[in-house]
Amino acid sequence: MRHEKLRVMANEPIGPYRLVRLGRSRLEPGTPGQFFMLEAPGRPLPRPFSLCVAPPGELGFLVDPIGPGTVAIAALEPGEEIAATGPLGHGFDLDVERPLLVGGGIGIAPFPYLSEQLGAPRALLGFRTAHHAQAAALVPNAEVVLDPTLVTDALPDEPGDVLACGPEPMLDALERIVPDAQLAREAPMACGYGACYGCVVPVNGGYKRLCLEGPVLRTGPS
Repeated sequence: MRHEKLRVMANEPIGPYRLVRLGRSRLEPGTPGQFFMLEAPGRPLPRPFSLCVAPPGELGFLVDPIGPGTVAIAALEPGEEIAATGPLGHGFDLDVERPLLVGGGIGIAPFPYLSEQLGAPRALLGFRTAHHAQAAALVPNAEVVLDPTLVTDALPDEPGDVLACGPEPMLDALERIVPDAQLAREAPMACGYGACYGCVVPVNGGYKRLCLEGPVLRTGPS
């Protein structure tokens, strides 16, 4: 984990999202599913973002501008700087035989980097609209499902090794359907390294901090 000020290399529109590309400096990309804390300009607390793409010399983050912090990050222009800390947390286990990526909305953010590391496996991606679904172009071998159809309805009878990220209802459904899935969950974070306990979630009768034990957690018994 390192803390660096990174220079914005590019800021690209992808449907309603922005792909903010930062110069890597001395930060390593880490494991797909890990995250970075980005300090939004003019905002008191950093925001967690999964790494989306990691070409040589860059770290790219998919941003959904829905609040003051994400709007500020989405508005960054090339040449500006933003402070980043990472990589943080526990990412996806890449030792899988039959990977299937399952994502929804902005939850597809870690999949381009994850897909690259896994050799471009099949991906099922759900979106609210065709405008949002433009982000599927970032993920090779993606099959798109639009509302009102649920992405879980498109699961094959034998889904294999499911690696998922998306809205909580989707992840909860996968937890019921798939006995040993890897689910990247989300919770509010203020620090990113276990000090604030703001990202504690109930898991198997206990509690885990997503910034340390997660954000990727397995379904089934601990």
